[in-house]
Amino acid sequence: MTWHRLRCVTALCCFVALFSLQATSWAEDPQRQPVEAPEPKPAEKPAWDSPIQPKHVRPHIEFLAGEELKGRSDAGARVAAEYIRDQFKKAKLAPLFEEESFFQNIPGRADENGEKPVIGRNVGGWIEGSDPKLRGEFLIISAHYDHLGVRNGKMYPGADDNASGVSMMLELARRLATSTKKPKRSIAFVGFDLEERFLWGSRWFAAHPPWPMEQVKMFITADMIGRSLGNLPLPTVFVMGSEHSPQLAATLDRIGAPNGLEVARLGIALIGTRSDYGPFRDRKVPFLFFSTGEHPDYHSPRDLPDRIDYEKVARVSGLALKIVADVANADEAPEWTDTITPNLDEAHTLNRITKTLLDPESNHPLTSLQRLIVTQARIKTDQIIKRGTITGTERTWLTRLAQIMMLSIF
Repeated sequence: MTWHRLRCVTALCCFVALFSLQATSWAEDPQRQPVEAPEPKPAEKPAWDSPIQPKHVRPHIEFLAGEELKGRSDAGARVAAEYIRDQFKKAKLAPLFEEESFFQNIPGRADENGEKPVIGRNVGGWIEGSDPKLRGEFLIISAHYDHLGVRNGKMYPGADDNASGVSMMLELARRLATSTKKPKRSIAFVGFDLEERFLWGSRWFAAHPPWPMEQVKMFITADMIGRSLGNLPLPTVFVMGSEHSPQLAATLDRIGAPNGLEVARLGIALIGTRSDYGPFRDRKVPFLFFSTGEHPDYHSPRDLPDRIDYEKVARVSGLALKIVADVANADEAPEWTDTITPNLDEAHTLNRITKTLLDPESNHPLTSLQRLIVTQARIKTDQIIKRGTITGTERTWLTRLAQIMMLSIF
């Protein structure tokens, strides 16, 4: 069975199950025609110009996704790791790992002699906090730097996945390390290796951290922040994870967004484990995951530097910088909660996506099945937004729907 057919069959099965789950809700609208929801009117949030500009992030992306690094696997990954280390040194970060090293070796399986070869390296540096009482608490800013290398004679540059995220991490490291006002809490910067191999680099780090994990008060990672979901005309970054920390949710509300960037908050359950936040989420570390979403060039030789939206990378980086500075200097650190309170953010986000997909000007082709899924999502989110409330059952439905859309459309 081809991958396309498998996706369609899987989506159809999931949709049938979803349809059964929400039959009573859909019965509220027998004709299943969208009830036009009013445009969302969220509370007024600050807008500001990003202090980070394209010229600050572009050189990192062009180098990391260039010919010399051969897709950042094997020898190319080693060059990338050394580049990140050199940038950390240039910013005067201290080495993060044992024996004053910027590298944390990642072992593979033992060979016939019982020896474990080194199969990858995490790269880390840190800034010590200025407050004697808070410097023992850590924030981690991260991005994975590995990619797919050369396959069947074709190089996979990985400009968006994830040279874009690394550029954000490096620019934040530079600015925070050279600022005249040092953060109260300590901040670590980690470039993870082997994300493309089941998150092995971040899993190893979380299992062998430089300090007890209880000291980590926030984890941030960025993965693919330079394009747009499905190449749709959305000036949007998706920020996930704040549903597990009321303090982080409040921080996002308070900070707002750079001019030209929309922040769409989603629950991480909508996408599952897609990047290096996984091992930290599993240890109940408050986290934020930044991504602009998958696109047709994902995991292909077409993921090139000249297709990156450098303005968007700069704006997302500026947003992350403000969040980190706020949390690093707050009186109280973020705390984890298992209790998720349904809110309208996810409904607004999915409503915006479905409207864009159904807009003929978006030029996004949909099969009959895909159009049916998207239309049902539009109907339900219109109803929720018009009513102004969302139930736990409806949030479960939205979560399943988002997973189906990710599987069958993007």
